[in-house]
Amino acid sequence: MQASTIAFDRYKPLQDDACQERILTARARLGKRAVILGHHYQRADVYKHADLTGDSLRLSKLAAQTDAQYIVFCGVHFMAEVADILSKPEQISILPDLGAGCSMADMANLSKVERAWREIAQVLDPDETVTPVTYINSAADLKAFCGEHGGIVCTSTNARQILEWSFARRQKVLFFPDQHLGRWTGYLMNIPLSEMLVWDPDEEMGGLTPQQIKMAKILLWKGHCSVHQMFQAQHVLNFRAQNPGGMVISHPECNFEVCKLSDYVGSTDYIIKTIVSSAPGTRWLVGTELNLVNRIAEELKPQGKMVKFMAPSVCMCSTMARIDPQHLAWALENLVEGKVVNQIKVPAHEARLARIALDRMLSVS
Repeated sequence: MQASTIAFDRYKPLQDDACQERILTARARLGKRAVILGHHYQRADVYKHADLTGDSLRLSKLAAQTDAQYIVFCGVHFMAEVADILSKPEQISILPDLGAGCSMADMANLSKVERAWREIAQVLDPDETVTPVTYINSAADLKAFCGEHGGIVCTSTNARQILEWSFARRQKVLFFPDQHLGRWTGYLMNIPLSEMLVWDPDEEMGGLTPQQIKMAKILLWKGHCSVHQMFQAQHVLNFRAQNPGGMVISHPECNFEVCKLSDYVGSTDYIIKTIVSSAPGTRWLVGTELNLVNRIAEELKPQGKMVKFMAPSVCMCSTMARIDPQHLAWALENLVEGKVVNQIKVPAHEARLARIALDRMLSVS
């Protein structure tokens, strides 16, 4: 017989040190029955408990290869959904705090995307001419939409391969929810900026004329990451003025001007590998999430490398930061007691269609 759920209220007043001890104890009792996943952007006091670390797709794939019954994802909601979709049927995906969402993912929801599809259909047949491409930073129902309409999922690593696949099948792409990744990827493919138009879901027909929809190669959803939106071209220019010979590396979720001014642009894994493999004493300005930048800076300090966060103000992924030691301790101790809290379960029909879009991506990349 299952024990009753331990209420989270009991954990709110706990000091972090006490939580850390309880996490370690619960983790030891669970053994291989649980695997803790830590995303690159996770806060340090939670990240240190992770069995596996990396970006969201890599973590989900690795977790599915384990024999763990419980996948405890220290990330955000869409990541735990992907873990549920890609994992074995008997595995259970858990998000320690259900409030850990993604502001970018929230900028595109299914009703708005379906409305956009209907509006595009007033101008041309989208199922014949438009490939829907969703960034992995999106809800499962949008991945399912892509699966149903001949579309696909992409990551910041494989976006170019995915767009090449898309254009080989249809003339146009509807890219959501991050306009910046779509624009930068199209630019690398020599698509003119004039043929990459922003679709505003809060405007009728996306704020575009029928002629603009017909001539656009990529329709870019009006969405962005609240963290990467903070970085501006002036931050890069100031760094270069103060650090001749310094290097700038940015995530493609940054705006177009920042990416153009950067020496390197790539995913979180790419950023880490590039800085780690650089020569001792190198000076870096990094346009991505603060926890990741601070972690790299500390690890590489003995090599004389300076790794600096791009924005002058502190800006981290506040929604992911909701996964704190208190929530992790609560989730793990409930598992010890035989109770699952905050399970993330994608409905079967939705998961099947989303899996189609994800499998297309995995086969392409």
